[in-house]
Amino acid sequence: MLSTEKLLSELNLKAENNGTFAGNKSIPSKGEMLESSSPVDGKLIAKVSATDRAAYDQTLELAAKAQEEWRKVTAPKRGEIVRQFGELLREKKAELGQLVSYEMGKSYQEGLGEVQEMIDICDFAVGLSRQLHGFTMHSERPLHRMYEQYHPLGIVGIISAFNFPVAVWCWNTALAWVCGDACVWKPSEKTPLCGVACQNLIVEVLEKNNMPTAISCLINGGKEVGEWMSTDDRIPLVSATGSIRMGKQVAVKVAERLGKSLLELGGNNAVILTPSTDLKMAVPALVFGAVGTCGQRCTSTRRLIIHDSIYDQVKDALVKAYEQLSIGDPLDESNHMGPLIDQDAVRNYENALKEIERSGGTLLNEGGQLEGSGYESGCYVKPVIAEVKNEWEIVQEETFAPILYLIKYSELDEAIAMQNGVKQGLSSAMMTSNMKDMERFLSAEGSDCGIANVNIGTSGAEIGGAFGGEKETGGGRESGSDAWKIYMRRQTNTINYGDELPLAQGIKFHI
Repeated sequence: MLSTEKLLSELNLKAENNGTFAGNKSIPSKGEMLESSSPVDGKLIAKVSATDRAAYDQTLELAAKAQEEWRKVTAPKRGEIVRQFGELLREKKAELGQLVSYEMGKSYQEGLGEVQEMIDICDFAVGLSRQLHGFTMHSERPLHRMYEQYHPLGIVGIISAFNFPVAVWCWNTALAWVCGDACVWKPSEKTPLCGVACQNLIVEVLEKNNMPTAISCLINGGKEVGEWMSTDDRIPLVSATGSIRMGKQVAVKVAERLGKSLLELGGNNAVILTPSTDLKMAVPALVFGAVGTCGQRCTSTRRLIIHDSIYDQVKDALVKAYEQLSIGDPLDESNHMGPLIDQDAVRNYENALKEIERSGGTLLNEGGQLEGSGYESGCYVKPVIAEVKNEWEIVQEETFAPILYLIKYSELDEAIAMQNGVKQGLSSAMMTSNMKDMERFLSAEGSDCGIANVNIGTSGAEIGGAFGGEKETGGGRESGSDAWKIYMRRQTNTINYGDELPLAQGIKFHI
C-alpha cells in the first residue's frame, strides 16, 4: 500500500484542498475547512474547504454555460469522453480504491470493487451513447408522422453519502454526461477527499479533449449546501442518496418548485431462508451481507427470517462463522471487517444494542466497541447477532451498523408479510431450492422491494439492472436498464407532411 503522502500525490491531492470547482476552475470560497480523518487510525488525512453561497452561485453559472456547449456535442462523442474516463479509472483503480478504503473505512477489496463499479457504469454509458432511442407511433391523421425523442435535461445535482463515496456519483454522472447534462456534485462532508480526487480525474480527460470542463462541478459542505441545491430552479433534477429523513426534506423542497428528484434512501433488508436452503452457499452470503462495509450499506442484510425447522441449524452456523471474523485495518486484506465511519456511528450502534436488550431480545454473541492496539480511532465494533421480533421498533428502523436480526417463521406467507412489514423497500432475498417458493417470492404477492434476489444476498448489485427501492426508500432508479431516461426530457413530435390540416379526434374547424 502507498503511504498517505504518496497516495495524495498520486491523486493530485494536497494537505489542504479547495473544495469548489467548476471543471478546471477553482472557485474561491470563505467556507469552513472540512477535516477528513480516517476511521482506520484516527489520523487527519487532509482538509477540504466548504463552499459558501457566492462560490455556489458562481459554480452554477459556469455549469449552465458548459451544459449549453455540451448538449451540442453528439451523443457518441460524449460517450467517447466517458470511455476515456473509464480508462483513466482503470489506471488509477488501486490508488482510488485505497483512498476510498482509508477515508471511508471499508475493506480494500470493497474499495477496489467500488472503483470497478465506476468503470462498469462508464462501459455501460458508452454503449448507451449510441442508443438513446425514442419511439415512432402511427398517427390517426393521414399524412402525419408521430415520434418521441429525448433531449438533454440540463444540470443534474448529485448529493451522495459517505458509504459509497465515489460509485454513486459515477452512476449518475456517466449516464447524465452521455445524455448531454452537466453535473454538480455535493459529496458527503465525511468523505470530501474522494470528491476532489474524482474531480481531478475527470478534468484531466475533459482538458485533453478540449471539452467544456464545467460539465463536472464539485461543491462541498453540510446540510445548507444540499438545501441550496434542492431549492435551485437552475437544477431540474436532484439525485440524492442518504437517510430517509434527508430524502424527505429534499423531496419536499424540490417538489415545491416542481423539479424532479431521484431518491435512494434507507434499506431494512431481509433474507427469507426456507427449509430447502443450501446452508453451505447461504452462510457466506449472509455474513458478507451483514458485515460488509461494517453494515453501512443501504443494501446490508439486517434481518434473517428463518423457517423454524432449520432455525437452530442456521443460528449455530452463523455464530460459528462470526467467531472466525477478523476485525481491523481494512487495508490489511486478512481482515474481514473494518471500522464504522465515526464515533457518532459507534454511539448509534451501542444505543441499538441497549434497545434490543430492553425490548427483550437476546444477543447471541458479545457486542461492544473494540479497544487497544490497532483500534485507536475508536470506530471499531464487534458484529452482533440478535434474536428479536420483527414488530419491535428497533427492528423496524435501519441501524447503520453490523447488527443482524434473527426472526423465526412457520408459513411462507408469514415470512413474506414480515419481509414486507417495514417502511423501507430496497433489497430482499430468498434462499431456497424450491421453485414454487422462489416464484411465490418473486410474484406480485411476494417481495415489495425494488430488488428481489434468489440464492444470493441482499448486497452487491450489478450495474446492468436498475438500482433502487420502493416505499420510503424513495422510488428512484439509478444505474442500468432504462434509468437513463430520468436524466433527459421527453418530447412528443408530430409532423404533417400533407397539404391539408386534419384535426385530431375528427374535430371540424372552418374559418
